[in-house]
Amino acid sequence: MSADTPGWTSAGGFEIVALGSSAGGIRALTEVLGGLATDLPVPVLMVQHLDPRHDTVLADLLGRRTGLRVKLAVNGETSAAGVVYVAPPNFHLLVKTGGVLSLSRSDPVRFLRPSVDLLFESVAEAYGAAALVCVLTGTGKDGAGGVRAIKDRGGTVVAEDPTTADFAGMPQAAVATGQVDYVVALDRIAPLICELVGGGRRERSGERSS
Repeated sequence: MSADTPGWTSAGGFEIVALGSSAGGIRALTEVLGGLATDLPVPVLMVQHLDPRHDTVLADLLGRRTGLRVKLAVNGETSAAGVVYVAPPNFHLLVKTGGVLSLSRSDPVRFLRPSVDLLFESVAEAYGAAALVCVLTGTGKDGAGGVRAIKDRGGTVVAEDPTTADFAGMPQAAVATGQVDYVVALDRIAPLICELVGGGRRERSGERSS
C-alpha cells in the first residue's frame, strides 16, 4: 500500500466498493445496501442513472433501508468508511487517490451522465487491486468498459446474475467481457461483499445471527 492511500483497508485488502445500476436499480440497491452492516470498513460509491432534469431523493430513500449513512456526493470531499456516496443527477462521480471525490460535468458517455464506466475507471486508477465493483440491473452496456479497467488494474468484479435482474442488459454486458469474478443472484450480493471486505451483515427483520 502506498503512503497516499486512505487509512481504511478491509480485512480482505479492499479499500473501496463501487456500485453501478440503471433501470430497476432502486429495488436492487435497496436489497444490496439493506444487507450491509454499519461496520462496513470501506466507503461505497454509487452511480444510478437518474433523470438529469430533476433533483433526487434517492439518498434519503436508500438511507431509510440501510444502517449505512447515504448521502449525495460533494465535490472535493474525502470519502469515509461506512458511508454511501450517490452521484448527483447530471454529474459524473469520480474518485482520486486518497479517496477524494470529484464531480464532473464533462460530456455524457453514450448519452449518460453520470456514467458507471467513468466511475469504475477512476476507481481502477485510484485503487488498483484494492477495488471491488459491482454491476447491477440496467439496460444498455454501461459498466462493461469500466469492468475491463478494473481487471486491468487487478481489481475484483461482481455482477448480478442477469436472470435475477429486472433488466439484464448491464449485467449481461459485464459478464460478456469475460472479466467478471463473481456472478451471483441479487440476494447474495450483500453477503458476498461482506465476506470479501470483512464487514458484518446487517440483520433484517426476522433474521438472527448464528
